[in-house]
Amino acid sequence: MSFKPTLSAQLSQRLVLTPQLRQRIEMLQMTKLELSDLVTQQLVENPVLEELAPEEVSIPADVANVDYAEVPAAQLNGAAEMPENPLSSFESFDRNENAYNQTESFPESGDYTASSAGESVDFAQATGETREGEVGERDSFQEIDFGQTFEEYLDPGYKTRENETGGEDKPSFEQFLSSETNLAEYLNWQLRLTITSPEVQEAAEAIIGNLTDDGFLDSSLEEIAQLGEWPMETVEKALEIVQQLDPTGVGARNLQECLLLQLNYHGYGNRLAARMIRDCFHKLQHHKWPEVAKELGATVEQVSEEMKLIRQLEPKPGRKYAPPSTHYIEPEVYIEKFDDDYIIRFNDDGLPQLRINRQYRQMMENKETSKETRDYIKDRFRSAVDLLKNIEHRKQTIYKVCERIVERQHDFLDKGVEYIKPMMLKDISEDIGMHLSTVSRVVNGKYAHTPQGVIELRRFFTEGMTNDDGEEVSTRIIKLKIKKMIEAEDPREPMTDDQIAAILAKEGQKLSRRTVAKYRDQMKIAGSRERRQVV
Repeated sequence: MSFKPTLSAQLSQRLVLTPQLRQRIEMLQMTKLELSDLVTQQLVENPVLEELAPEEVSIPADVANVDYAEVPAAQLNGAAEMPENPLSSFESFDRNENAYNQTESFPESGDYTASSAGESVDFAQATGETREGEVGERDSFQEIDFGQTFEEYLDPGYKTRENETGGEDKPSFEQFLSSETNLAEYLNWQLRLTITSPEVQEAAEAIIGNLTDDGFLDSSLEEIAQLGEWPMETVEKALEIVQQLDPTGVGARNLQECLLLQLNYHGYGNRLAARMIRDCFHKLQHHKWPEVAKELGATVEQVSEEMKLIRQLEPKPGRKYAPPSTHYIEPEVYIEKFDDDYIIRFNDDGLPQLRINRQYRQMMENKETSKETRDYIKDRFRSAVDLLKNIEHRKQTIYKVCERIVERQHDFLDKGVEYIKPMMLKDISEDIGMHLSTVSRVVNGKYAHTPQGVIELRRFFTEGMTNDDGEEVSTRIIKLKIKKMIEAEDPREPMTDDQIAAILAKEGQKLSRRTVAKYRDQMKIAGSRERRQVV
């Protein structure tokens, strides 16, 4: 059987994401900090872009959605008063959206205005045209007094011999910097002070390297032995040494072993508490204290007294040295109330204000500039314009979503969480005429500063159920009621899920026992048996 190469034509349709569209999608799901990093990176990579100095920003941040095509150039340069705040107008968004769809090709001339923060950016400067009466800027570099102002920050080779003489050798600032010691570094430092054989020490270092942030060993001794081909006796000896280090309980393979290590260290290895953990650990986790007392031949009062000692132990011995999981939150927008209305104001602090450098426009129009240089500048111009368009589109989309959220959750903003209304992502997508995935990208990971605190936009969206009066009630309100009921219950006789469901039914909210249990699990609240306390 032989194969012969042939040529054939085939017609097909497929969706191709352009770099501009891909950047637009990525920017929608970026947080404010991520957007700031992207803009800073573009400033480094694209020479056509430049950052506007703070004193040159003439338009305040609360006019972020001005339709720049209708603003005179004199206003953009700070030569006239700005129009009224257009934030309350929804028409500017439609005009900007239509303008974007009609300006896909690269402009050869004209004025363009956009901003990384939605503020004043003068694209007219990119044309290189000089207005009448305009005076060239004075080179500020010549006004710097390097001998006095920047003497401390310059290379020593710049200083004069007089300045170098008479100075004393002082330790550098870096020698005063310190970093927090993590768990592995702290354990290895103790291990080096322990007298043992090199083989056991290497196995102990392998064990320390496999500890979790909480101080538990999540690998088996067989896996540790295979790392260095050590005999099992060596690995067991190494584990014994690690478990004797500080903090007490480190190196345990489970919580039960961790608690026993701490009791043995404090001399309580033969106490009733150790027997409770060693022989009845599962029953202790489920608060079955009468069964524990019966099995160990003790009274319930003795078990209760020993539980006070067990509660003083550390269930996560490495927690003190675990690296802090810092999550920086910066509000994307401020939702502020003025009179009876809410105003949406963007948080533009820290975002670089962008504009296009006019010198590159002059270079592109200069006949002496080579074709390769002009093509490169033209490509960079396209990239800069796309970036500014996408930044403005991101702001408009966020504003549209926040505007609809404010309209639907007006009572929540006024009165608190008990008045939040059921709202789905599809409700907002239908209101603003955008796809559901677009709304999901906008609300994910972005926060708003509201009268009720800093809230993630996604938390405004909750499911709901209809009560006996025909009103829709948010499931978040039902969860809040369940939590309050459990907090007010008698710890000796905690409420069951059936009892909670019966109380909610009397209030007009009929839920099954399984639904109550599901909501309770989502709030990480234990069942009635685990919550029961013997006093």
